[in-house]
Formats: sequence, C-alpha cells, structure tokens
Amino acid sequence: MKTVDVIFVRIYITESSHMLNTTVNYLKDEAKIRGISVFRAISGFGDTGNHTASLVDLSLDLPLSIEFFDSKDKVEPALEYLSNIIKHEHIVFWEAKVND
Repeated sequence: MKTVDVIFVRIYITESSHMLNTTVNYLKDEAKIRGISVFRAISGFGDTGNHTASLVDLSLDLPLSIEFFDSKDKVEPALEYLSNIIKHEHIVFWEAKVND
C-alpha cells in the first residue's frame, strides 16, 4: 500500500472564544488546507472552567475541536500562524500517514 506523510492537527477552543470563524476562514482561504472538521462537545473542562450542555442553561459556551490534516509544507506555516492567536497548549499535532 502506498502512503503519504501528513501532519494531523487538533485545536481546542470554546464557542465563547469567537475563534471558530477566524480559524476556519484562515485554514480554508489562506492556508488552503484540504479539509477541516469541527466537533462540538456536550461537556468538557479546562483552564476556562467547566462547560456542559443542559436544558436549563441557554448560554452556548461548549467546547469545540477543529481537526485537519495536510502535507507538512502546508501545515507548518498554518501552525505558526495559529500559535499566535490560540494558546499553544490548545493545539496538538502528530505525524500520520494517509493512503495515496
């Protein structure tokens, strides 16, 4: 099986951070990343406190994770840019392989 090396990235933010549109637009329009997925969690906690979905709570401040992968030459400049607008410990990445 032929494979290609990529870097997989996961970014953790919250809805209240208002970073989703900025991040997605950058990755799509400027970094030209091949695809992005955004997931909304029903619960989570971290340095910004507890975030949980409930029927009583009308505020939407749930955890979000943004995931993408692409070639090293596209991801490395994107990580450089993102590390200036998102806390470093909220960005994780690792090398992976995809089928070619």
